[in-house]
Amino acid sequence: MAGPDLGVIAAAIELACRAPSLHNSQPWRWVVCKSGVHLYADRERVVRSTDDTGREALISCGAALDHFRIAMAASGWHTTVERFPESHRCDHLAVVRFTRTDEVAQVHIDRAGTILRRRTDRLPFRDPPDWEFTEAALRDCIEDSWAYLDVLPDDATGALVEAARLAEELRHHDDLYHRELLWWTAPFRLAEGLPPSALLSASENRRVPVNRSFRLSGHGDRRLATAVDQARILVLSTLGDTAEEALRSGEILSTVLLECTMAGLATCTVTHVTELAASRAIVRGLTSRKGMPQVLIRVGLAPSIENVPAPTPRRSVREVMEVRSDHG
Repeated sequence: MAGPDLGVIAAAIELACRAPSLHNSQPWRWVVCKSGVHLYADRERVVRSTDDTGREALISCGAALDHFRIAMAASGWHTTVERFPESHRCDHLAVVRFTRTDEVAQVHIDRAGTILRRRTDRLPFRDPPDWEFTEAALRDCIEDSWAYLDVLPDDATGALVEAARLAEELRHHDDLYHRELLWWTAPFRLAEGLPPSALLSASENRRVPVNRSFRLSGHGDRRLATAVDQARILVLSTLGDTAEEALRSGEILSTVLLECTMAGLATCTVTHVTELAASRAIVRGLTSRKGMPQVLIRVGLAPSIENVPAPTPRRSVREVMEVRSDHG
């Protein structure tokens, strides 16, 4: 049976590239050939001062991989994934193969459409309604997966704010870190990085104390009705800290973000508190099984009526996809 045509694959890759990544660095590369679609980590796009081990790049690629599978399912293709197919190549993350499905379930179409609606929202949130139902749905989605989910209690907020403060303090004199932050938030970045619309003003930043401190924007003070961030804080952790666990946690991150978006909730990934050993240890102490925290997610309710910024930019499919007659 013939596989999907190139147009279907290219469209799915374009959708996959809407996945979140550290500073919108988009550290992925796709190779399409007869044996399947191969996903590689683009080591030239790893943010070295922030992600010196490449762990966050793997999480980003895992989210893109899950997005790609969702897009292919919506096009009528079941996917199987072989992760790390070459033991001697740590940048070769996965090869995806395809089987035609008889019909496309509406849930797959809806989930693929959700990819286009999801965005990272760094502004303060209101408390999410019917949270018990949402939390139960999230746990059902990731049951028996490679990562586990903790929803931090309200009394953990102080420790989490301390972890964020410590992470900023330890990097206060790290010139390379701050230069890279400025580079990724420069307003002239056209297809990567964080545009001014994605950044916070000084007053907005004070109301979300767990966020990373980026370049301040020229915005005034949006969402004045939410004086204090009321987001629920989720922690995705793995038992260990291997490359495969980082990749898998990215796939599960995709699931959590899209499930929340389908429930009408806003989300924001938080990673700076897991980048340094000292702040990561604080977060680890807040989790149930004391594993390795990979990524935190703020979840809450954003106003239904407000000016929504344009989607953050992405590189074109031509920049991230290569077509080969064979793959060795």
